[in-house]
Amino acid sequence: MRREYTGDGDRLDVLLSRDGELSRSRAAALIKDGCVTVDGRTEVKPAFKAENGAAIVLDMPEAKPAKAEAQDIPLEILYQDEHLAVVVKPCGMVVHPAAGNDDGTLVNALLFHLDSLSGIGGEMRPGIVHRLDKDTSGLLLVAKNDAAHAALSRQLSDREMEKHYRAIVYGKMKAPDGVIEKPIGRSKTDRKKMAVDENGRWAKTEWKVLKEYPDRTLLDVHIITGRTHQIRVHMASIGHPVLGDPLYGHKRMPDVPRLMLHAYSLAFTHPVTGERMEFTAPCPFCESI
Repeated sequence: MRREYTGDGDRLDVLLSRDGELSRSRAAALIKDGCVTVDGRTEVKPAFKAENGAAIVLDMPEAKPAKAEAQDIPLEILYQDEHLAVVVKPCGMVVHPAAGNDDGTLVNALLFHLDSLSGIGGEMRPGIVHRLDKDTSGLLLVAKNDAAHAALSRQLSDREMEKHYRAIVYGKMKAPDGVIEKPIGRSKTDRKKMAVDENGRWAKTEWKVLKEYPDRTLLDVHIITGRTHQIRVHMASIGHPVLGDPLYGHKRMPDVPRLMLHAYSLAFTHPVTGERMEFTAPCPFCESI
C-alpha cells in the first residue's frame, strides 16, 4: 500500500504518525527498513526533517500474520536460564517471519524449544535482541523476559557486547590486520542492498588475518557497530568481498557452497547476575578450505 505525504519541516517519524494510522515507533521502523522516499531518494533516518513541500512516499509492506507459531525445528541451544538463551543459528535460516518466510524461522523454533520469550520485539520477533542475515550462521542471544531484553539491548546499543566473526574473503590482504571505518546507508539504486554512504550511519569493523590461501583469506572480524550487512559491505568496499556473497561479491570469486560468514564468539554481561559471559560456536567451514 502506498501513502503520500508532504514535507513540513518536521521529523519523518512524526509526520508519518500524525494522522493516527501509524504509531511513531511503527513509522520509525518502516523508515529504517527503507520503505520511505523523500523527493525520490530513500531515507532511513526517522529524525530526518523533510523540507516544506517535499514529496514523501511510504510504501507499506504487505501485512504479516499476527503471531508466529511454534514449530518443532532442530535448534542448538548452548546455554539458557530463566532470563536468556544463547543459540546457534544455522546457515539458511531466517531469524523471524516476514514476507516470503512465514514459517521455518528461528523464532518458530524458539517458541517450540524455550519456555518463554520477551515480548519487546513484538509477536513476530519475540526475544530477538539482535539479528543475523539468513545465510550467516552462528551465535544469537535471546531474551526470555522484557527486563532482560531491555538490559541486553542497552548493552548492544552502548557497544558493551563483543562479537567476533569468522569470514573467508576474496584475495590476499595487504596487511596482517586493519580497521574499516566507513558510514553505511541504504543503497540508492537497490533497496535490498546497503552501501558505503557519506550520509549513512557510522560503522566500524576491525579485522585480523588468521590464515592465507592462494585466492582467499580467513579472517577474524570484530564489529564495533552492528549495521545491516556491515561486514559484507565493508569487506567489499576494500576489494575483499566475503566468498559466496550474491549481493556484494563479483564473478571473479571462486565458487563456494554458502556465504562464508559465521558469528563465532559473543561476550556480554548477564543482566541479572552481572557475570561476564563468553560463548563460541565452532566455524562450520573454516577447516574445509
